[in-house]
Amino acid sequence: MSKNDNMLAILWMLNSGTKMTAKQISEKLEINIRTVYRYIDALCASGVPVISDTGHNGGYSLLNNFVKAPLLFDMEEQKALLHAAVFAKEAGYPFNEALTSAASKLKMYSNQEQKSILNRHLAGFDVINRADKPSLQPVLAVLEESVANEYSVEIDYRSGRQEQPKSRVIDPYGIVYWNNKWYTVAFCHLRNEIRSFRAERILQIRQTQMKFQRPEAFAAREFFMKNLLPDMAGKTGLITLIIEGRAEALDDLCLHWFLGHYLKERTSNQAVFWLEENIIYSYVPYFLLSYGKSIQVTEPRSFRNKMAAVTSELMEYYQIK
Repeated sequence: MSKNDNMLAILWMLNSGTKMTAKQISEKLEINIRTVYRYIDALCASGVPVISDTGHNGGYSLLNNFVKAPLLFDMEEQKALLHAAVFAKEAGYPFNEALTSAASKLKMYSNQEQKSILNRHLAGFDVINRADKPSLQPVLAVLEESVANEYSVEIDYRSGRQEQPKSRVIDPYGIVYWNNKWYTVAFCHLRNEIRSFRAERILQIRQTQMKFQRPEAFAAREFFMKNLLPDMAGKTGLITLIIEGRAEALDDLCLHWFLGHYLKERTSNQAVFWLEENIIYSYVPYFLLSYGKSIQVTEPRSFRNKMAAVTSELMEYYQIK
């Protein structure tokens, strides 16, 4: 390990509250005992109050009233960080190697009791993605670097409606992880507007030397959600959609990523939504098909006909096949 890593490791070990001799530290870190002395001197010179006790029960320790630096985490903080690392890894975090290294250091620099506690908390904690996806690490790494340093990137992008990718230059303003997918919110030079791009549809990416300036106070999250779920406030022509059914099914509907945004009222046996007419008849029937007989739409009455028509189309499709 590097000098800085070894010094941090010594700080972690002393922070456990147990006295440690130079010999114990050198064996733990597999370094020369004289090197331990140099590192202890360097820590003292930087302001860390290391106490050295001589004699049979001597060793190094930290002053009791030492104010912990931000890098010294208590047990709950360590547990939270390791759990967060599990989430990030499953989400396809682009710097997983560095994340794994950081998590390893947290465990490595803990004493035996702390390691045992952390391992118990990690043993029964898992995060499972819905499906294995090709690694987006190279794309996300370039996007993150370009967002941070405001560099334009050239991408070969294939939208959901195109079979052939199209090359374009974008200014990435931010990266968003939503509903098990990664997106970048960027200004598109081709369309001359801010748009959202799915990372998995970026087939090639190249950072350019062109610089851009992100609009002041721009929030990628806010832009993404506003375009995904338009605000109905002040809009006219909204239709009330009333759905009755089993409590479990209604609970699930109210948490649906789309319908839940338009929930207006919920009782024990029904949920009331307010949506635009074109949305209700274009998209909602397909959201509700999977719920089968566990729900029933009571209003508008015309929607029942739409559900019957969609179901009939599916029956005819599979009968033909």
